[in-house]
Amino acid sequence: MYEGAVQDLIDELGRLPGIGPKSAQRLAFHILEADADDMKRLVAAITTVKERVKFCQICGNVSEQETCSICRDTRRDPSVICVVEESKDVIAVERTRAFRGRYHVLGGAINPIAGIGPDQLRIRELLARLNDDAVTEIIIATNPNLEGEATSTYLARMLQSIGIKVTRLASGLPVGGDLEYADEITLGRAFEGRRSAIG
Repeated sequence: MYEGAVQDLIDELGRLPGIGPKSAQRLAFHILEADADDMKRLVAAITTVKERVKFCQICGNVSEQETCSICRDTRRDPSVICVVEESKDVIAVERTRAFRGRYHVLGGAINPIAGIGPDQLRIRELLARLNDDAVTEIIIATNPNLEGEATSTYLARMLQSIGIKVTRLASGLPVGGDLEYADEITLGRAFEGRRSAIG
């Protein structure tokens, strides 16, 4: 335990996701030892992001405008929506350059233990986007973990009655991976998504 401002900084850093007590302490002492101008730029960047950045009114992605650049891009295919958990997932999909449709960011995944149910996600907003008949396919791209699978199953069952094609991203074994280290969900999905070995 440290005194005053140092302990307050450690406590605040420790509230960040993925930062434990030791990491918070290391970061706090890095900040203390760092050049003052570097830390002023860090403070300015944090202040700016909190003041300027909001969530896109259409898809929920981060944006400095009312709608994000992807939703404003008229070259994107409005008939296909890729549903992801978080804004960082949009970036991951965009890096592949394999998807030219639009996105919908849920803002998390169903996790009853953490008190997150369907009502805490942006599912109503997704349904509202399906009212204009422009959307023909929903691609569910939630994470391949228990929460992502629960969210995917919930969405697939709910969207089934609407009559829109619902697909799920294929998942399987990573290149260079060993079967013995694959978890059950990944290995099971790899079997489900198998394809011809020729061609």
